[in-house]
Amino acid sequence: MALLADRIEDSRVDSERAPAALVRHTLIQTQRLLLRWVRNPVTLLEALIIPCLLLIMLETVVGGQIRKFTGDSALYGSVPMVTIAGAVSGAVACGVLLGREREAGLLARFWVLPVHRASGLASRILAEGCRILAGTLAIVLVGYLLGFRFHRGVLATLVFLSIPVLFGLAFATVVTSIAVFTAKAALVEGITILTSLMMFFSTGFVPLAAYPRWIQPIVRNQPMSVAVDAMKALALEGPLARPLTLTLLWSTTAITLFAIPATLGYRRASRR
Repeated sequence: MALLADRIEDSRVDSERAPAALVRHTLIQTQRLLLRWVRNPVTLLEALIIPCLLLIMLETVVGGQIRKFTGDSALYGSVPMVTIAGAVSGAVACGVLLGREREAGLLARFWVLPVHRASGLASRILAEGCRILAGTLAIVLVGYLLGFRFHRGVLATLVFLSIPVLFGLAFATVVTSIAVFTAKAALVEGITILTSLMMFFSTGFVPLAAYPRWIQPIVRNQPMSVAVDAMKALALEGPLARPLTLTLLWSTTAITLFAIPATLGYRRASRR
């Protein structure tokens, strides 16, 4: 009898660690996260509603002046900037929810359930990607109604849409590594201030030449600016190799540096 019980226990453990279980459990938890975010007003505001309103406001207030200054529509800078800003602001809101789940003990409850150990973090990555892509499509749709267009073909359009996803996932990795250790409001305040500064001092807000000469090198090379420049080149025109390379470098560096702390911190938070 004891031998039979041991075999049943071994088979249960093996099934939890099987690749099929990882896929199934990841999809189930991804659905849970997406439903939770959709029902959370703060997440919807940060990831979708505020970015769309921001895009409309920028086009209304400064769009005409930038068009006179550069000769091109301001949408080719503001649409990429707002998609990036929406990705990172939504990541902050989701990070706060993750911290609250840790404090409430929800992560620990999932840890003792018969689910694949990697499915928790994998589901958050997948859900983040879905959220960012949905937000990007919504912002691009609003931009299209305002006059934004793609001029470089289907492949360039697909790369354009993938940049906010990559950038957002890199930023979400940073936020996750912080959120698994704290659920305090300081997380929102500190990161929101940083992302606001990045947005207002980027080439998507106003052209680089409009900034004082002493700060132009910082504005030109900061992560959000290079992502905006790459997306603008993919949608309209301009040099692509440099900003796209820097965007990939910034994103992969953030993921490389913070993936292990995020994984270890998530595991530690789940076992409490």
